[in-house]
Amino acid sequence: MEMVNKHVGLTYFYLLIYIALSSGVILYNKWVLSVKYFNFPFPITLTMIHMGFSGVAAFFLVHVFKMVTPPRMTVQIYVTYVIPISAFFASSLWFGNTAYLHISVAFIQMLKALMPVATFIIAVICGTDILRCDVMMNMVLVSIGVVISSYGEVQFNVVGTAFQITGIFSEALRLVLTQILLQKKGLTLNPITSLYYIAPCSFFFLFVPWFILEKPRIEASHFQFNFWIFFSNALCALALNFAVFLVIGRTGAVTVRVAGVIKDWILIGLSTVIFPESFITRLNIIGYAIALCGVVMYNYTKIKEDGALKQLPETNPDRPSKGWELEKKFKDNKNWTGDGGGDNNLLETGGDPKMDEETTNLLWEQTIKHSNP
Repeated sequence: MEMVNKHVGLTYFYLLIYIALSSGVILYNKWVLSVKYFNFPFPITLTMIHMGFSGVAAFFLVHVFKMVTPPRMTVQIYVTYVIPISAFFASSLWFGNTAYLHISVAFIQMLKALMPVATFIIAVICGTDILRCDVMMNMVLVSIGVVISSYGEVQFNVVGTAFQITGIFSEALRLVLTQILLQKKGLTLNPITSLYYIAPCSFFFLFVPWFILEKPRIEASHFQFNFWIFFSNALCALALNFAVFLVIGRTGAVTVRVAGVIKDWILIGLSTVIFPESFITRLNIIGYAIALCGVVMYNYTKIKEDGALKQLPETNPDRPSKGWELEKKFKDNKNWTGDGGGDNNLLETGGDPKMDEETTNLLWEQTIKHSNP
């Protein structure tokens, strides 16, 4: 009984860390970028700092500390998948961070309810999902809720809203391409190896717009670089990646999605306290509640589908192969290690139940979201 209580207590502790870090990174980014507070209105630069820090950290974890063995990466997979994923990832972070300059954190969280809509639309276009009436009804409900919430936004800003929605669709493209990379190419990645491949590539994608748009402005502003502010900001973003991985491995996809909903409401409330210039109207709350109903129904549908998929016999051709599933085995309480480094390399994370398709996809959906946790 004591062991059970200890396990439950540890699970809740991990969930609290996830909620605190996820909310903290968003609020920290807003504080750094806001002209009313730290006054660093350079979202591309902030994103590049995150990417550079994450890439260097991943390099040391892979090559110096040998915590994981990166899977074998072919030139074809790198060019056709990793580079486009990095481009869309960099774009989503760039546009998402830029939105903080124009609209409130609370309204950004409400707009993020459109993520399932954007992902579903892109998945249908790319052929990884099919158009279905039940899912369409959920998407319509989410869209109606976001429209109502936007109508109730007192400080509505077209530019900020456009940046956020563009970032959402860029993120949706990244998620769909990542799903294809996992399922069709049999590549197995985790937060460390994904950062190892994607962060440096995203950094270089951001360099050109940074050089054109922000470098001249930074030089003209004579901004005094504060090492500890940016170091702690990047460290929190990196810690969030590992916290997400730890929580999903400890609890599962359903718990993390519920925790995400709780986190969103906490974040909306906290943002109005920390940044008093933004406030929430009754119409905001009503619209977001409607959108959230659609999101919850969509998540329930996906979880049900995954449960039905696991009941299929192993010989079913539609069942995902074990080559790309992310397994969890209790091997080392401190380190994550790979067993061979090949295309069928399975990540060992220190747990006992095997991650299913829903959990694996959720892990990718939540991983390396520095500005959009």
